[in-house]
Amino acid sequence: MQGIKIRAYAKVNLTLEVKGRRADGYHEISTIFQSIDLHDTVFLTPGRGIELEVRGRAAPRGADNLAYRAASLLQGRYPFPGVKITLEKRIPLAAGLAGGSADAAAVLVGLNYLWDLGLTAGALAGIGAELGSDVPFCVLGGTALGRGRGERLALLPPPPRLWLVLVKPPFGVSTAAVYRGWDAGLASGWEGDRPREEEAVAALLGGNREGLVRSLGNVLEGVTLRLYPEVATIKGRLMSLGAEKAVLCGSGPTVFGVAPTREEAERIAAALRREYPETVVACTLSP
Repeated sequence: MQGIKIRAYAKVNLTLEVKGRRADGYHEISTIFQSIDLHDTVFLTPGRGIELEVRGRAAPRGADNLAYRAASLLQGRYPFPGVKITLEKRIPLAAGLAGGSADAAAVLVGLNYLWDLGLTAGALAGIGAELGSDVPFCVLGGTALGRGRGERLALLPPPPRLWLVLVKPPFGVSTAAVYRGWDAGLASGWEGDRPREEEAVAALLGGNREGLVRSLGNVLEGVTLRLYPEVATIKGRLMSLGAEKAVLCGSGPTVFGVAPTREEAERIAAALRREYPETVVACTLSP
């Protein structure tokens, strides 16, 4: 049996709203997820047990890695002999880009094919929800409205292609810490760009690029920018260099700037890369 290779695509949140804290300790959110072409590569080959090799960026090994946990969870439900997972990491860690979730989703999808488990995308997304809130979207990809913890998904039309400059500062952000800050009211008084979800959905349905860009926003900026002022500096730099909009990715610390064209995205990225080496140009993906 031959192995398979799968791309694990990163995501950004075009809009992100927090509705409140739930009884189970999670937060109720409403967000528009969007896949982008920045990706890790996952190689799966038949084996005995579960083996994980990571190349490229440093990442957790063994059961601390979400890809390993995905294989273990699936094997426990639908026994198969085993697999060797080789990850080629390109997506920055702890960046708000769902790199670990994307890897886990790719492992679930790939094992389904590799061992002919016969699971639907919906079933894989349901299993993925046990691993993390972003995993179900990463199983499906494309563009989707996410509710609940982000696991309740409704697919949306893809946007007109957006060229993005992704800038990650040299530190990570704890999602849990950001949400604790939200609960503590750190976002009160924040006057940044508010997400306009209804307008964003209407723009996606109508293929309206300008309307979509105007609607982009993330309420967690009100917390992350206060906890990590350098993120605010990055947003300002993106805008001063010609980005049409600059928005926090998830809980951060990565910020994406929307550029008018690919050429402009490359120009902006080149200007920022000297100070922030983990600056990349990416574009939105269609299914």
